Amino acid sequence: MPCASSPKCADGQPLVRKLVIIWLVLLSAAPAFAQSFSADLHFTSSAWSEFDGQDAGFGARLTWRPLALLGIDADFNWYPGDFPPDTVVSFSGSRVEGLFGATVGPKLGRLRPFVKAGAGFLDIGETPKVFACITIFPPPLACLLAGGDTLPAYEIGGGVEIDATSNTFLRADFSDRILKYPGPSLRQSASDQVGDGGFFAGAFRFTIGGGFRF
Repeated sequence: MPCASSPKCADGQPLVRKLVIIWLVLLSAAPAFAQSFSADLHFTSSAWSEFDGQDAGFGARLTWRPLALLGIDADFNWYPGDFPPDTVVSFSGSRVEGLFGATVGPKLGRLRPFVKAGAGFLDIGETPKVFACITIFPPPLACLLAGGDTLPAYEIGGGVEIDATSNTFLRADFSDRILKYPGPSLRQSASDQVGDGGFFAGAFRFTIGGGFRF
């Protein structure tokens, strides 16, 4: 019996059509929701709320894109110079930073603007030089950091990613990096005493670089 005149075939045709339509929709949507990875190298410049001068370094970032709008970042940076710079005595010889967070933003042609948030650490290497501190209480903040310390770090901001080719891109990030400083200490910026739990303060952070997708 021809399929067109068979009740079983007639009953099955709407289901087949629905399955084909669903498959085509999923197939067309797959590229937008496909997982991807990217890596980039970048220059970074960070300010400190309590000290003058820019902290300059370089780093690398690995990003996982589980969804079209969402990126998961692991960002590592090395600041090799003395800090504060251009001073007679610096309290740190180098610093290592790790920030882990997420970006959210749509793809608009070659551009992807995004907002971001993350958390991590800033490991402060001790100064290789003699660092003399006055014996007062609470001690100056620089004296607490001169022996080396690891500060909790947080970040909130945004940026833009620009496609250079189908597999390469440029990326710039602008954010407020918030550090939790130790206490009790005498703040450099406010010259006041803080409690035993330390205090939070933020300052501008900027990165720019390029990478590739794989």
